[in-house]
Amino acid sequence: MAARLHPEPAPQVIDLRRLLSRDLEPLLEQECAAWLEELEWDFSKSADLVRRFVDMRALSGSALVQHGRIVGYMYWVIEDDKGLIGDLYVSRDFRAPEIEGELFESALEPMIATPGVTRIESQLMMLPHAPARLVPRPEYASQYARNFMRIDLMSASLGRGRIRRPVYFEKWNDHYNNAAAELIAEAYTGHTDSRINDQYRSIAGARKFLYNIVQYPGCGSFYRPASFTAFEPLDGRLCGVSLASLVAEGVGHITQICVSPAARGTGVGHELLRLSLTALREIGCRSATLTVTSSNDDAVKLYERVGFETIRQFSAFVWEGF
Repeated sequence: MAARLHPEPAPQVIDLRRLLSRDLEPLLEQECAAWLEELEWDFSKSADLVRRFVDMRALSGSALVQHGRIVGYMYWVIEDDKGLIGDLYVSRDFRAPEIEGELFESALEPMIATPGVTRIESQLMMLPHAPARLVPRPEYASQYARNFMRIDLMSASLGRGRIRRPVYFEKWNDHYNNAAAELIAEAYTGHTDSRINDQYRSIAGARKFLYNIVQYPGCGSFYRPASFTAFEPLDGRLCGVSLASLVAEGVGHITQICVSPAARGTGVGHELLRLSLTALREIGCRSATLTVTSSNDDAVKLYERVGFETIRQFSAFVWEGF
């Protein structure tokens, strides 16, 4: 009689606070390599933060264990009335929607149960967009496709476009923080991106967004010389901003670009982007990247005209109404 084959048991979900960073080390090394290979992104500083908080037993989240080996992990944080899934990574050999779904569910359950939390957000660039994905807690969930776009700065022409509005440009200064927060809140009023990231909905939220860009490594190392602003000449009002970071050796990233409603379609956004990309190329960056919501046709077309190509789609998730 032929031997009966037994299916491989599913990985076990355990609390991340039961582990130390050395338990996660092989997986973190694989994740760092994947970020660099697939997105040209140095994930090492973010991985260092994970190691630090795991060893402090201060990082809420879960890990997947198979035969004593950590094959996936996820962590989450609470900010005021909002939960954020900060990262989710599964080893290549174990990636499957149902496995990723287990990690999602292990985060959603405690966050939904947290008093005062009314909304949960997640943007995971390493998780490919899959419209047919069975998202946990679907009755509360919305899913948005986002593009990860790349430009080869060595071959891009970066020619100056025609600006159809009188403006003047300056390099970024931290004194512009408040004005930039006001601009972001105005520019994203009623925009899909304000449904994805609620920090865009208010001046106070936009200030937090800008602070995170400058202070934390999740968006790379903020690079002021490649960050620019545009102003109205008559009243000196800020009408556009392009902020840049360095995410790996020789790779830049546009962390934010927006213009006021009055300046849309006038070439101001194109020129801000050109200035940032030119400055990145001048310091030796061979490429630059950015992310944009796929349904934002005008922005996607602008980036494509400049020379960006979509190399990956990932999902932004929002859960609310629970």
